[in-house]
Amino acid sequence: MTGKTNVLGGPLALCNCSPTTGFFRDGYCRTDDSDAGLHVVCALVTDEFLAFTKAQGNDLSTPRPEFDFPGLAPGDRWCLCAQRWKEAWQAGCAPPVVLASCEVSTLDIIPIDVLKQHAVDSH
Repeated sequence: MTGKTNVLGGPLALCNCSPTTGFFRDGYCRTDDSDAGLHVVCALVTDEFLAFTKAQGNDLSTPRPEFDFPGLAPGDRWCLCAQRWKEAWQAGCAPPVVLASCEVSTLDIIPIDVLKQHAVDSH
């Protein structure tokens, strides 16, 4: 794919293409210098997380057709900003993560042991 590495040291795996996620909208949670939000955490969104992020000013559940965004539902995989995931974790409502699909730069914000506590199988 892009030669990016995941938090486990392997090749970065696809997060989701339905809906298509990622800063580059290619299904991968990868970043570069143009991504101020660091969209590198592949999460399985939950009702609790969607309510939390909406309360923080980032409504991910409402469709935004002007941005070709269908709105997320519980169970969707989505590339989250590492800092927002960390905030949700600190608030006790972090969604599960797919480790193989989280870019290694995630570890600059979130410790691997914390991610592993919230890991789900990638299938």
